[in-house]
Formats: sequence, structure tokens, C-alpha cells
Amino acid sequence: MGSLRQLWLLRRRPFSVWKSLTSISISTKNSFLSSYLANNSLHLLKPCVLGPKPSVYSSNCRSFCSRSNSFIDKSQGPAAIDYHSMLQEDEYQKLANSTIHDLLEKLEEYGDSVDIDGYDIDYGNEVLTVKLGDLGTYVINKQTPNRQIWMSSPVSGPSRFDWDQDTQAWVYRRTEANLVDILEEELEQLCGKPINLS
Repeated sequence: MGSLRQLWLLRRRPFSVWKSLTSISISTKNSFLSSYLANNSLHLLKPCVLGPKPSVYSSNCRSFCSRSNSFIDKSQGPAAIDYHSMLQEDEYQKLANSTIHDLLEKLEEYGDSVDIDGYDIDYGNEVLTVKLGDLGTYVINKQTPNRQIWMSSPVSGPSRFDWDQDTQAWVYRRTEANLVDILEEELEQLCGKPINLS
């Protein structure tokens, strides 16, 4: 039982526990280390593989090791990515830069027309930050490897937008919402004045 506890600890903190293991054979240690390095991730090693677990975990290994997907509403999941229609990097850069620069100009104009204490626009390192004082902060930036624009909103939280060829707009695949439409709605809701970002 002591050996199994040591293996469980090794799984949790492999290198800090390694030297303290005395009752586990070298071949068992090497086997574990090979498995760890091959998977390159400790979370892939399930406690049920190593034998009895400490009592803090459920005694049902199946429920601990995997989660039922029955509670997930499949209609709310993101649509599959069509890699054949994924933008080439140069086209993505052109579209994303154009979008962010247009937003920057229009949001600066909007800031002059609203009376929001702490309203500030900052653009640097390809990150657009819109500070609305006590109302919150928007962060909009490019994610080149994914060919996406990411937005963090004080109203709707984080969103990832893909370029949609059909609508010629940045669209959040999970809800089919348009980046510009979301910003217009939320800014009007927060600041009390309509804005046209199109």
C-alpha cells in the first residue's frame, strides 16, 4: 500500500518526489517516467491506473476519470472549423488590421461624444484596449495562429471571432453574433448613446 501511495504522489509531483521513493524498484520508476515523458502530460495518467486512491477522491474510478457529456447542449457548441476555407496569413493580417484600425478610429470619435469618466482608448502591440472607467474594459486583439480576433468584454465575457466569407464580417461561431454588432449593442447599453461601427 505504501508503494501505491508513493506512485500516486509521484504522479502528482514527479520530480520533487522522485528522490524520496525508496520502496519502489528502479524498473517501476523508469516505467513511470517513460510513460510520463511519452504522454508529456500528467493529467493523462488517471489515478485509477495506479491502483487505490486516497479517500478524498470518489471510489468510483469511472466517474472520476471521465465526465458525462449529457449535460452539454450540443446546439450551443461551436460549429466545426472548415480548414479549407481558413484564411491565408497575409489575407488574415489585412482583414484583422483593417478591422481593428477602423474600430480604433470610430471608438476614439465615440469617446469624444460621450461623457464617461475614465474613457480611454489605447492601441499598442496589436492590442486595442477600450477603458470605460467604472463600467469596465474591452480588450480586442489578433490571434494569428487561429486566424481569429479575440475580444474580452465587461458585458459578455471572452469571445473568439472568425472571418465569415458569406457575411464579410468577424463572427463568433458559437452564437453567430457579429463582432461589430456586439460592440454596438454593448456600448450603447453601457454608455447610453448609440454608436455606428459599420
